Amino acid sequence: MEKKKLEILGISYSQSQSGAYALILGEAGEKRRLPIIIGSFEAQAIAIELENMKPSRPLTHDLFKNFAETFNILINEVIIYKFNEGIFFAKLICFDGKNEIEIDARTSDAVALAVRFKCPIYTYEAILKSAGIILQDDDPEEAEVSEEVKSKKTEKSTEEDFSKLNMTELKEMLKKAIDEEAYEKASKIRDEINKRKKKDQ
Repeated sequence: MEKKKLEILGISYSQSQSGAYALILGEAGEKRRLPIIIGSFEAQAIAIELENMKPSRPLTHDLFKNFAETFNILINEVIIYKFNEGIFFAKLICFDGKNEIEIDARTSDAVALAVRFKCPIYTYEAILKSAGIILQDDDPEEAEVSEEVKSKKTEKSTEEDFSKLNMTELKEMLKKAIDEEAYEKASKIRDEINKRKKKDQ
């Protein structure tokens, strides 16, 4: 399977889960976005490294990196290889100088380590198709996602709300959510659209 390279575009506050964040990954050179809900600790671990901030004592992910490098283990790449029931699965592709080893990891931890090892993050087309969101904005400036952690006030929508809408209304709502960079909301609308498409098949 051909791998698709992802870039970290930003982190924003989760609109529905208290204390959670949405990590926004984007397909390199394309308009597709992959929003992933992560915890506050992992969001902080990723943001600190992206901003080149050095904590006074090593964080857990820094400790892991120091431990791995002490024993000459590298992480060559991170692959988000599975998406099931709203959960992303990732693995670390490690190399000890002789053997390549795959280690299962939570996606948030895998990304936090990827930024420390400065290794690429990949996923597969099937995951981008099922969980990705396509930017429909023609304005390249508006299409960019801010790298700052930011809060957006958007109306909360539940699955019950979506169930009352027809496909046309859902698609319009999806476009609006993407335009407003409300990626978590957009992912829920996308899930509802995909659910209905499966029922129609």
